[in-house]
Amino acid sequence: MRCGRRATGSLRDLKRGAGMGAILLITGRPGAGKTTLIRALARALGEQAGGFYTEEIRGPQGRLGFRLVTLDGRAAVFAHVDWAGRAPHRVGRYGVDLEALDRLGVPALRAAVAEKAVALVDEIGKMELLSAAFRQALEEAAAGPRPLIATITASPHPWADAFKRRPGVECWELTPANRERLREGALAWLRAHGLYVVE
Repeated sequence: MRCGRRATGSLRDLKRGAGMGAILLITGRPGAGKTTLIRALARALGEQAGGFYTEEIRGPQGRLGFRLVTLDGRAAVFAHVDWAGRAPHRVGRYGVDLEALDRLGVPALRAAVAEKAVALVDEIGKMELLSAAFRQALEEAAAGPRPLIATITASPHPWADAFKRRPGVECWELTPANRERLREGALAWLRAHGLYVVE
C-alpha cells in the first residue's frame, strides 16, 4: 500500500498544513532513516514528547537485533537472532520478546498520550504488531487528544494498512532523496499543531 502523501511537494504547502490531520505516519524502506528522523524530532521537542524508538543492535556480522528505548531513557532488547530458536515469537531470523514491548513501550506510549504534548513511536512494524496491548494503545492514542507521529511498515499488513486509512491520518514516504525536506515538513507539522520545536 502506497501512502497518500510522499512529502515531495513544496515545503510551502507543508507549512500551510495542507491536508493536515492529527496523526502523521512515516513509512519507507529499511535504512531510509525513519528511526533517525524520530530521534531528531524527539531532540527538537524535548520534554514535550513521550514514546519510544527502536535502534539496531549490530555486530561484526551485521544487524543482530533491536533494542527498544523510551524517550525517558529506559531500554530493553526487543528482538535478537540468538533468540530465534527459543523465543515464543519469531519474525524472520529474529526471536521477539513481546514482554519487553508490553513492559516498556506500551506504558511509554500511554504516558505520552496522558501527560505529554505529542506522542512519538518507532515503529509500527510486524514485530510490534504481534502485541495486542500495543495495538490497543495505538487505537487509544489515535482516538486521544494528542498529536501522534509514528513510523510504520511499508510492507502490506492488514492492521497497519487499516491504520493508514483512518480519518485524520497523513502518511508520508521517506526516501534518501527527500530526507531533509521531510524532516523540515515534520517540524512544520508539529508547529502547526501548537508544538515548540528547536531545530
